[in-house]
Amino acid sequence: MTAAHLPGFPVKIRRALLSVSDKTGLLELARALAAHDIELISTGGTAKTLREAGLAVRDVAELTGFPEMMDGRVKTLHPNVHGGLLGRADIDDTVMAEHGIERIDLLVLNLYPFETVSVDPASTIAQIIENIDIGGPAMLRSAAKNYARAAVVTEPAQYAELADELDANDGALSGRTRFALAVAAFNRVAQYDGAIADYLSSLQDDGSRSMFPAQTHGCFVKVMDLRYGENPHQQAAFYRDLYPVPGTLATFTQLQGKELSYNNLADSDAAWDCVRQFGFKTPACVIVKHANPCGAAVAASALDAYEYAYAADPTSAFGGILAFNTRIDAATMKTLLDRQFVEVLIAPDYDDEALAYAKRKANVRVLRVARGLGANMTDCKRVGSGLLMQTADTRVVLGDELKVVTALAPDDNQRADLLFAWRIAKYVKSNAIVYARDLRTIGVGAGQMSRVYSARIAGIKATDAGLQVEGSVMASDAFFPFRDGIDAAAAAGVKAVIQPGGSMRDQEVIDAADEHGIAMVFTGVRHFRH
Repeated sequence: MTAAHLPGFPVKIRRALLSVSDKTGLLELARALAAHDIELISTGGTAKTLREAGLAVRDVAELTGFPEMMDGRVKTLHPNVHGGLLGRADIDDTVMAEHGIERIDLLVLNLYPFETVSVDPASTIAQIIENIDIGGPAMLRSAAKNYARAAVVTEPAQYAELADELDANDGALSGRTRFALAVAAFNRVAQYDGAIADYLSSLQDDGSRSMFPAQTHGCFVKVMDLRYGENPHQQAAFYRDLYPVPGTLATFTQLQGKELSYNNLADSDAAWDCVRQFGFKTPACVIVKHANPCGAAVAASALDAYEYAYAADPTSAFGGILAFNTRIDAATMKTLLDRQFVEVLIAPDYDDEALAYAKRKANVRVLRVARGLGANMTDCKRVGSGLLMQTADTRVVLGDELKVVTALAPDDNQRADLLFAWRIAKYVKSNAIVYARDLRTIGVGAGQMSRVYSARIAGIKATDAGLQVEGSVMASDAFFPFRDGIDAAAAAGVKAVIQPGGSMRDQEVIDAADEHGIAMVFTGVRHFRH
């Protein structure tokens, strides 16, 4: 497509209709419009706010010749409003003059807060329905369709640039600006209608809500184009939720470094999601390579946590994604950057000295993600012409849920290590095996078709890293279908095992653990990760 869709001429703004539920920045914008002698037309509460600030305002009821009615449900659905927004230059001038329709050059409007009200557990269904805007989307569409002649603004974040352009162009807006604002308006209407459809189609006969509506209209906003996808021949982009959950990866701020890649973001999400499950008080570090934790530890300091996580698999840590749950100080930054190549570094905060030192490695991507335990409510995966959707795996297993199934029970230190290993195994691709001791990983086996091979690989990695498996604990993301996994663990020196249980051969597996003098606990929960 060429630039022919962009009208090249500027449009002088002479009349503006303002109708907003969010009053943020309203007065500043209205004063900026008034400074250019732009006539202000407004509705209900918006008009009241403007008048109280001493601004001259014309009621929309005066424009239409009809009062607002039905508690404000009907006020702008009128030819004098939509004709004023939709009227085309030259083409419609005669008919507009015949019917006394005045041009409206600028529409400033944000919609009733349906999204906010509908997720508030205190809201009644009547309140939620009442927050479905009718006239607002209709006006947005009218103004956006007529971007060749009119401009439309949908959110306070757009006000400052609008005012600046009016100041710079003697009260006029360029065609490029009007087109960009129109696109934003159509996107907003689509997001709004999608939220309404999702909510209403999720309601069940008993009044409850399903996590999976009959039709999904997921609303995502593009954050950036990416250089390429998993491979150079694939195109890619990164989108975030319209309303991202605080503390999730999409809320990151990049402080330095090269642009992020598709794989960077996928691995960063795994690393951040894994490390934040340890809270934000006791330091933890997780190193991820190719979507799997290759090393993880909880320790007295961020530096100690990094040292232990790195020691678990120095080879895989090269070029990895490093995530911390606490502030990174200068000593930690210096140690890790001097030692290894880092693709992405993630933490909730950094000392100034740490950021200053990071500038020596200008290509390292340094991200700040605010503390937060929030998580996505659902996970999605594309399949051929379809979408798999499930509730997110946010299940946390607590110590008092562990069921000891062997003659030997784990001691307190082993229990702590078992729960630590269990948390890491949750983020390892299935079949997953994690060996751990003293709140640090000793070896990780990931993504094998056989659980026995995952156990063997975890042992091999521990040996290669010079770490002793003897005396460690083992976590498995799913049950052992045969005793061979326990036999392999015993041969490696594992002393305690945590697993979901639930196999037809559980007793055979328990007997094997008893034979080897291994303590074993069942969680009753599995964590497949494909």
